Amino acid sequence: MSEETRIDLTSDDYFMREALRLARMAFDADEVPVGAVIVRENRLIARAHNQVEILHDATAHAEMLAITQAAHALGDWRLEGCSLFVTKEPCPMCAGAITLSRMKRVVFGVRDERAGSAGSVFEITSCPGLNHTVETVGGVRQEDARELLQDFFRQKRIS
Repeated sequence: MSEETRIDLTSDDYFMREALRLARMAFDADEVPVGAVIVRENRLIARAHNQVEILHDATAHAEMLAITQAAHALGDWRLEGCSLFVTKEPCPMCAGAITLSRMKRVVFGVRDERAGSAGSVFEITSCPGLNHTVETVGGVRQEDARELLQDFFRQKRIS
């Protein structure tokens, strides 16, 4: 196997592909297609997709569900050293939870120009007045994430 054909199982691209797989599950469940995974020391410790409609819970965003899973997996609400990979830029609620949980990084696919809170509209993850700031990387597998969201909302408008 050549160096070029190897899959880097620790890359941002690899983990975002897993988040996209979860976003497709949300799509299939008629949820806004957002998926999230949390990684610590290159090990996936939590995975979730949006379940707002299924659970009848406005807080059941992929990020929030993954944060809860990660806290249980680690036995601590402090998610220091963890990275969250999410297909869409976090909203204010999720960005607040990411920051308060002391996550190291958030990596997202597509920007949310209406409510994005990791740099697009609001800067919650990098607000110096909060207890913690989070390294933010955007645009990873952006086209895949955008296409999935556009397909979902196009389908919603038709039905």
